[in-house]
Formats: sequence, structure tokens, C-alpha cells
Amino acid sequence: MSDLSVKEWTDQVIKQEEIDKYLIDGKDFIDRANINQDLEQQQDPDKQYIRDIMQKSLDIERLSPEETAALINVDDPNLWEEMYATANKVKEKVYDNRIVFFAPLYLSNLCVNNCAYCGFKKDNTEEKRKILTKEEMQEETRVMVREGHKRMIAVWGEHPKSDIDYMVDCMKNIYDVEEDAPYGPGTGSIRRININAAPMSSEDLRRLWEVGVGTYQVFQETYHKPTYTKMHPPGTIKGNYRWRLYALHRAMEAGIDDVATGALFGLYDWKYEVMGLLYHAIDLERQFGIGPHTISFPRLMHAAGSKVAEESPYLVSDEELKKIITILRLAVPYTGLILTAREDADLRDELIDVGVTQTDASTRIGIGGYSDVKEQWDRLSNDESQQKEDEQQFILGDTRRLDKMIGDLAKEDIITSFCTAGYRCGRTGEKIMGLLCNGTEGKFCKLNAILTYKEYLEDYASEETHKEGEKVLQKELDQLEEMEFFQDKPEMMEEFYNYYNRIEDGERDLFI
Repeated sequence: MSDLSVKEWTDQVIKQEEIDKYLIDGKDFIDRANINQDLEQQQDPDKQYIRDIMQKSLDIERLSPEETAALINVDDPNLWEEMYATANKVKEKVYDNRIVFFAPLYLSNLCVNNCAYCGFKKDNTEEKRKILTKEEMQEETRVMVREGHKRMIAVWGEHPKSDIDYMVDCMKNIYDVEEDAPYGPGTGSIRRININAAPMSSEDLRRLWEVGVGTYQVFQETYHKPTYTKMHPPGTIKGNYRWRLYALHRAMEAGIDDVATGALFGLYDWKYEVMGLLYHAIDLERQFGIGPHTISFPRLMHAAGSKVAEESPYLVSDEELKKIITILRLAVPYTGLILTAREDADLRDELIDVGVTQTDASTRIGIGGYSDVKEQWDRLSNDESQQKEDEQQFILGDTRRLDKMIGDLAKEDIITSFCTAGYRCGRTGEKIMGLLCNGTEGKFCKLNAILTYKEYLEDYASEETHKEGEKVLQKELDQLEEMEFFQDKPEMMEEFYNYYNRIEDGERDLFI
């Protein structure tokens, strides 16, 4: 942990040379005039043109700004129905029919920034501040592991007490936790820690890579510079638009080849933000050969100490959110799309069908929130407990437990995956992008989804979820027998069924 004062620490975070190196003729990659021109010129697009664009997406080719703007400007409800269906086909072609689950762990809400919309902002006197000790973060992790989670996204506020030294310690402490499963013979642990953290220098990012970071996630919040300046006061670290804009570039250069971006929809016009996300993907491709591993699209929600969500003229409706997800699935077909527990249960279940690949469950975002509900979870099968507004960044819409969500999805014939195989087999970065684009990675996803789903059902599922899950497993196994890809690979299938049987006999963490 840093010995510098808050001001001294804040003053030394931004490294201007680590911004300038990525600029082109002194300019960043967000060109407001070009974005507005694309949106204006692609009004009232021809139906056949839209169908041609959808075919390009089905061929797993990233769309151009002009093509994406055309999708944004579609008004015909029937054409939107075609786009929804095509988005789901693209998702299944790239990732197969599975949803990956994770859970967030908030480790500190100390922050030097003053973002207008955030409950963590430094001037919010309503927020109860806390930073977890080693013992506390490990207890939080144990509760999450007992739920059945294998993936975590760790979250910190930006502050010298939660600097790179603290982050590295957190990751080591979390990876050290092992916990016996409540029903089966397995021992659970977090196999992959992704992080949502402030932009860092290349030197600090290399330290994260060395300790085993998964995906490094930084949301730009808004790509519209005037709105960004309004929401993030000058003189704060986050007030530097370009330091944040090139956070993922620095991560790629530091060796973290899975990076993730997103926008906070509701701060500015959603159409502009979708274009900004596309421009971000294009520039990562241009400079590093690969785009973002995932894109997120959280909506602006009420937060303690902020009225931005109540006053913004740009709030996104449910229908608009469905369009946003669909357009992103079609525009950047290779990338994963993350839908979070900000949304309510019914809407999340609906939106999964238009291209979502990851979501969270059992989510608690208060500092120490999992330990707070442990007793209730021990007593109640699917508790949806009270949230503490003064201890979390925003209010959640869906607090279903993991078992309940898995059971709900099973009834819709959707398999849940806890796979982390790709990261341990070297299928990351440029390599995984190639496999995603040609449809091969989805086949590995299918096999590993079955194996990890089997683990979950044996070790963590309630009786009802286990019953529904077995039906899904059998359907997935039947599909394997029918798929030409697997029929041509007898050795792979022999290995898979060997692993499946060994999991049934009590072994764990076997993957293709």
C-alpha cells in the first residue's frame, strides 16, 4: 500500500507519454464529427442493405461504422425482429448455446474521483467507506465459492489505499481460497479473476499480468467528450479523458491480451455510445490486431448521493437496451457481451436471447456484502435480501442466487458454463479471436460447458435445479452425437467422455 499522501499519489498516476504514443497526429480515435456524420447519412436504410449487413455478421466479420450506423437507424419493427433472430444465430455460431456466470467482489469503496453519477464519489458523505482486510476478502470469497462460482470480477475504487500493491495482494489472497462443496465431493475455488479497475500505467499492468489477471475491464463511461468532462470534474484522475480512453491499449502492450470495455448508457445518446464502442474496437484491432474480449452495456441507475439518474434526458428504455445488445452482437460478432444484475430478472431472461454471453448471479456489491447475507442464505433457499444503499455503488435489479438462475435457464434449455479452460490452454488474445471468428472456439465452449455444468450439478445444485439440469445435459450430449464437427474427431470425443465419467466419479477441473 502506498505511503504517499492522497494528493501526492493522485499527482503521479497519469503518465502523459503513455497517452501520446497511441495518438495519430495528436488526435485520439473518437472523432465526434465522423460519428455524427455516419448517424446522419445512414438514415432510412434500405431493407436489403440491412439484410446484407446481417449476412456479414453471420460470416463473423466486424462491421464498419457506416454499416453499424445503418443498423442503429432501422425503424421497421419487422426488420428489428429479423435482427434479433440474427443476433442470436451469430451468438450461437461463435459461442454456442451457453451462458457464462461470474460474480463481482467489491473490495474497497475509497475513491479520489468525484464522478457525478457514482455512489463511491469522494464528496458523497452518505457512503460508508471500507476497505477489506485479507481475512474479510477471503471470507467473501468463501461465500461466493460455496455458491458454486468459479469466475470473479474484482472491483476497487481508485485510491492510494487500494493501489497496485493492494490489488496484487487481493488477487493472491482470493486465489488461495479453497472450500468444500456443500453436496458433492468437489473442492471449489476461484479459477479466474477478471478485474474492473482504474486505468493504470504499463508498469502496474504488468504486475497484474504476473499475478494471473484474467480480463482487464475499463469502461469509458461515455465517449462523448463534452459529457465526459461534465460528469468527471477536471483535476481528478478520471477527469483525464484520454488516460482512460487508452487504458486498454496499455494493457495490451503490457501483455494482458484479454481486455474489456463498456459504456454507461444513460449519460449521453445511446446511438453515439454504440458508435464509440465500435470505434474503440476498431482502434484496438488497428494497433494490436484484436478487439475487446467483452463489451458491457450497463444502464445508469440510482446511486446514493447522486441525482444524475433522475435528471438525465438520455435514459435508455428496455426496448432500446434490447436494440443496443442486438447491434453490438452484429457489429462486433466475435466479442462476448455482458449483461449485469443492474437489470431485473424478467428483462435479463429476455435479453439473453439476443446475444448475451455472460452474466452475474448471487450478486452483492456492498463492501462485505456476501458475508452480510451468509446467514440468510444458509436459512433460505433463494433469498433476495435487502440492499444497503449507503454501502454500494448503485442499486441492483436482480439479486437471484446462482442456483435459482441456473434452474430458470435450464427450463429454457440453456446450459450454464463455468469454463476457464481457454485461459489455461493458451486460447486467449489473438489466438482465441481466430478461433472465435471461424466458429471453432464455440465447439470447445460446448464441451467445457458440459463438463463444468456437470460439476456444478453434482456439487452445488438444489434438488430441483439438479433435476432440470440433467435434462439440459442429456440434450447437450445428444447434440454432440449429431454434430459433424465432433463426428470427425473421435480422439477428442474419447477424451471428453473420459473426462465426463471421471467427473461423475468425483474428479474436478478437467477441461478440453
